[in-house]
Amino acid sequence: MAFFTGPIPIQPPARSAEDNQLVRVVALGGGHGLSASLSALRRLTTDLTAIVTVADDGGSSGRLREELGVLPPGDLRMALAALCDDTDWGRTWRDVMQHRFTSAPDSAASLDQHAVGNLLIVALWELLKDPVAGLRWAGALLGARGQVLPMSTVPLTIAGDVLEDAGPQGLVRRHVVGQAKLATAGGEGLVSNVRLEPADAPACTEALEAIELADWVVLGPGSWYTSVLPHLLLPEMRRALESTPARRLLTMNLATDTAETAGMDAAAHLEVISRYAPDLRLDAVLADPSTVADHESFTRAAARLGARTFFGKVGVGAGRAVHDPLRLAAAYHDVFTTFNTDEPSS
Repeated sequence: MAFFTGPIPIQPPARSAEDNQLVRVVALGGGHGLSASLSALRRLTTDLTAIVTVADDGGSSGRLREELGVLPPGDLRMALAALCDDTDWGRTWRDVMQHRFTSAPDSAASLDQHAVGNLLIVALWELLKDPVAGLRWAGALLGARGQVLPMSTVPLTIAGDVLEDAGPQGLVRRHVVGQAKLATAGGEGLVSNVRLEPADAPACTEALEAIELADWVVLGPGSWYTSVLPHLLLPEMRRALESTPARRLLTMNLATDTAETAGMDAAAHLEVISRYAPDLRLDAVLADPSTVADHESFTRAAARLGARTFFGKVGVGAGRAVHDPLRLAAAYHDVFTTFNTDEPSS
């Protein structure tokens, strides 16, 4: 049976002569890190596009990807939830999208830990036969303040090598496949040679267009190898980020010594960006001063990427590595307003 929807019930915000302060922003990442940047950025603009990684292979997303052959919907769902407005409607739909089922102990558990939003998104994809259209309809239902796009229209697999110390045998190289495994591999050794499969996967056309038309592109925060770096590993997207006339801002994480990046300081995180995208130039790097041990070396590493360093308190405090949406929004506003009308770096 055909599925007729009529016109999409949401329109992109128009830029009027009276609203010269509207900033067109594209945010890239995945998971909780992208949710943090979106929760902050939606307080600054309604012209907001999220571009989300599609390499997740764990949990509910991994099960749906394996069983139905679809894009992993989890990070896309989280981005949509982060764009929900602070109204009763927005908060209710945010909670619905994030709600997970818990099966009874003696049941088949076919729905156990599946998120409602994941199932809704996959249903729209099956009916509309178009991942971008499905996400637009989901955003319309939620009243999302912006749009959410996949990085690619095909599921991706992230892989890498881990160099482990085997004692007398020296370093041993172990191949790791899958986002869930790579996310914890740094605790066992040094992660290297990260790559996407298929290597020549197409980038989402709408995502490339959004990058080209943006005023600002914001990359990070998020898991460095599995949420931030994948955007630079996809050839078409890397070239779009290198050539866009938009200014480019990299947001650092609040914790550097994670299971994925054990032993790496903040400057080493910037060196990863330079290693995998040597032609990418940044305009700004934003970091919480409490997370950078050596401010001078970090500032020099940012300068090698062409970027000016901005330090600002953006965490919730109390020893928790969680971004505060209001503080992060204020820091983004400071960065945006600091730059004048000069042409972005290229």
